[in-house]
Amino acid sequence: MAREKVEFTNNDGIKLAGALELPEETPHGYVLFAHCFTCGKDIGAASRIARELASNGYATLRFDFTGLGNSDGDFANTNFSSNVEDLLAAADFLRQHYQAPLMLIGHSLGGAAVLAAAKSVPEAKAIVTVGAPAAPGHVAHNFQQHVDQIEADGVAEVCLSGRSFTIKKHFLEDIRETQLAEDIRGLRKALLVFHSPTDDTVSIDEAGKIFGQALHPKSFVSLDDADHLLRKPADARYVAETICAWVHRYLD
Repeated sequence: MAREKVEFTNNDGIKLAGALELPEETPHGYVLFAHCFTCGKDIGAASRIARELASNGYATLRFDFTGLGNSDGDFANTNFSSNVEDLLAAADFLRQHYQAPLMLIGHSLGGAAVLAAAKSVPEAKAIVTVGAPAAPGHVAHNFQQHVDQIEADGVAEVCLSGRSFTIKKHFLEDIRETQLAEDIRGLRKALLVFHSPTDDTVSIDEAGKIFGQALHPKSFVSLDDADHLLRKPADARYVAETICAWVHRYLD
């Protein structure tokens, strides 16, 4: 396998950084991976899943959303809608320089982003969510104690996973206004939902909502005792191996 560092720009001209994991042979196809809220492309789950997919023949692009990791821009000026736009910019990059993604995978809030972006990537035949909420508004529970301050002052510094982030009122407004039920029901693509019943960050009830709103073909896989971030390497490998076995029947 090989890894290529790549860069591309979003619609605002901001440079985004990515890593493209490539198989040794000609790829079966290309995959686009969206990481979790305030994480980055190099978080363990993203890198392990991408490498495992590449070892099974699927070239996989993971990238940092605006203002995170090695990407340019200011996180404080982003929101869920801008994440979706970043995701579509990544799909365009693959389309122009390699091949349009045949599968979109999203972890946590990244899962909600791929559900929203799917209709704008017609080449994608399969969508996969891992520990994803059914609507982006769910993410507000991560900084619930600061919501009143954000509403009153328009901005607040919040601590997430030991790091400080600036959250502005436009972020709150965006996640509240964005609903995904119609996008999920109108996917017209195969859907695979992964979730752990012991996930204490995003309840498995969210997976039930996604699964219930989607039309067939759809599948659900329980991750048993996995944590939200899939910190155990075996859990990430299991997700990737299951994806490879599942998606094969939906590809040309």
